[in-house]
Amino acid sequence: MAVTDSAISSREYQAVAYNASKHFPIAFGNGKMPCSNMLHNRGYASRWHSIRGLLLVSPLVALSFSCFAQKAEVTINIDASKPASFKIPRSVFGAFLEPIGNSIYNGLWAEILENPSFEDNLWSAPNIAKMLEERPELERSSGLALPLPWEPLYDSQGARYAPAWGDAANSTRSLLLMSLPGQETGVKQRVYLPVHRVLRFVGSVYVKHLSGPPELNVSIRRRDHPEEIFASQKLVLSGTTWRKYTYSLEVPSGKIASLGAADYVIALNHETRVLLDLASLMPADNIDGMDPEMIEMARAMKPSVVRFGGNFTSAYNWRDGIGSRDKRVSMLNIAWGMPEYNQFGTGEFLRFCQLVGAEPQIALNLGTGTPADAAAWVAYVNAHWGDHHGGLLWELGNELWGTFQVGYPVLSRVADRTKLFINAVHAIDPRARLIATGGDPDTFREWNQAQLTNQGFDYLSTHFVVPTGSVEQVDPPADFIAKSTFALPVELGRKLREIHQQIQDSPGHEQVKTAFTEWLFWAQDGNVPRYDNMAGAIGTGGLLNMLLQNADIVPISDMTGIVEFGGIWKKRGRVFGTPAYWVFRMYSNSNAVTPVAATTNSQTYNIRKGEKRLPSIDNVPYLDVVPALNTNGDKLTLFCVNRDLTRDLRTNVVVTGFSPKSSASVQSVYGDNILDKNDETQPEHLRAHEITIQVGANGFTYEFRHESVTVIELQR
Repeated sequence: MAVTDSAISSREYQAVAYNASKHFPIAFGNGKMPCSNMLHNRGYASRWHSIRGLLLVSPLVALSFSCFAQKAEVTINIDASKPASFKIPRSVFGAFLEPIGNSIYNGLWAEILENPSFEDNLWSAPNIAKMLEERPELERSSGLALPLPWEPLYDSQGARYAPAWGDAANSTRSLLLMSLPGQETGVKQRVYLPVHRVLRFVGSVYVKHLSGPPELNVSIRRRDHPEEIFASQKLVLSGTTWRKYTYSLEVPSGKIASLGAADYVIALNHETRVLLDLASLMPADNIDGMDPEMIEMARAMKPSVVRFGGNFTSAYNWRDGIGSRDKRVSMLNIAWGMPEYNQFGTGEFLRFCQLVGAEPQIALNLGTGTPADAAAWVAYVNAHWGDHHGGLLWELGNELWGTFQVGYPVLSRVADRTKLFINAVHAIDPRARLIATGGDPDTFREWNQAQLTNQGFDYLSTHFVVPTGSVEQVDPPADFIAKSTFALPVELGRKLREIHQQIQDSPGHEQVKTAFTEWLFWAQDGNVPRYDNMAGAIGTGGLLNMLLQNADIVPISDMTGIVEFGGIWKKRGRVFGTPAYWVFRMYSNSNAVTPVAATTNSQTYNIRKGEKRLPSIDNVPYLDVVPALNTNGDKLTLFCVNRDLTRDLRTNVVVTGFSPKSSASVQSVYGDNILDKNDETQPEHLRAHEITIQVGANGFTYEFRHESVTVIELQR
């Protein structure tokens, strides 16, 4: 029986461990529980009774369990006098941004209201079904002709709302609101306000007064208690044409609990009738419409480039997202079945890049778009960025090989279509650096061969968004899924070398390299390794180590994403980073540029019947170490990933060619459980821990915690 198939509670384990330790103190080490983190709370099917029987009846069998051998000796030899022949460009620390989920709207973008312009047809049927399942009260709203997710202020008043087509300030539709005599009538929306940070909120709403007293009230109220008003402002209406009215609402301290819901309300009285359009509510501390906490955390990542692209690219018209935001029309994001409000467009994206210190990397629309559209977008960005001389990164489409991509070209047409866009972009900006759409590492050959019939591009892209819980093994134990996930970067590095060789074998492409413009450890199931848990952080560390080692052929890489997935999240008004965010941040802040020679005697493992796209992976090191020097050569950084699920690896690090100071700084990300994650209630449950260690003339000894990512910096 393998202990990796088992799980017992912490209390149960302690009781049996204590009993066994009286007879086998060496195995348990003075009554400590060396493998308790592994044994409990890992999501395994419980086999407690079997384990208890083995421990109590057959203690000698119990001693054979690998969990009792919790420490292993490893030696790393680093020779800083032997640098690699290439440099690590900052562009390997790129990130990805796309309007998907709550990455931009309800995330980076500080607007608190959803569907602010009262439109219909902004969600796909599955997303509407999901919304109604989570919030059944919205079914009543739909029956009253209120656009989702707006609600009536008072359910009992019935039908006092109607859509108004052909008369709107923002698009072709507004909302008619009709109050009752002597009664307040209004619309509300559930909101989560960042009251932990700010109490003043600013906003606006377009109103056309039709009849009745020219007054309207905007307020913040207790959720589902309209009688309890926290902040309000009366707007005096003028004229009978569309006008924009602004307001400011100050919520008293302590009235709304952090993470608690409130209601945003627009209300009338005394039989007043108005048309409403394009409401807005933002925290007063927003930075050009963006969330300041998001900006702060994104800036701390030090992303070199930010990719604006994804599946939405193939149906996106960049002109919808420029000009006055008040005139931008909300529409369906076809790729993801969610609203595209167009409030965050090209100008806002460029401003975000400025704020976080990143270079823009934009994916052009090769689906519904035309070469002329692409050329015009390039010209617009060049006119609004930097020295206006161009030379930016432009990606020629996104995953064009996929039938899920709007307007995808077939294999026999992709090269011709790509060439049209290459010519159009270079006609506007000869310095533009172009990324042609390549295939994924496991299915690239035929597609890439077609693209390599073209000239004029600088990079060929690849993506790997891998479903980590999908393995070939039947009924796999959780440990096997974890080890399969942790092994993926090793095989990906080999596949990237194969991609590069195919490029090199294609005449005229000797200078073309690979751009890894999307990578993500993805899964629907939160009980397997994925982007937002500790296992995803270990996968991220391994992926970054692989990229550092292959930066000579893959100089551009974009983690999915800077917001949501592996990056920064916002839930109920609270901003936090995933464990993978903290790993990325440790790496990107290191300033390491030149890898140096290193050898290790770390044990390795093999994977068979693993993740379906890469099921066989050989020689995966448990301890993965990449050392690199900074530009001046006075700092040596060790990037270390311990993939071992149970063992802390006591490691002797021997350094030659570099005389270190007597102390070194260490940052490490780890947790009690690889499925642990951060959320709005525990935003920094898992983050980088910092300590200082002592260093001798020739190196040091360090114990790498099981399932951890560590960065060690030595000063000369």
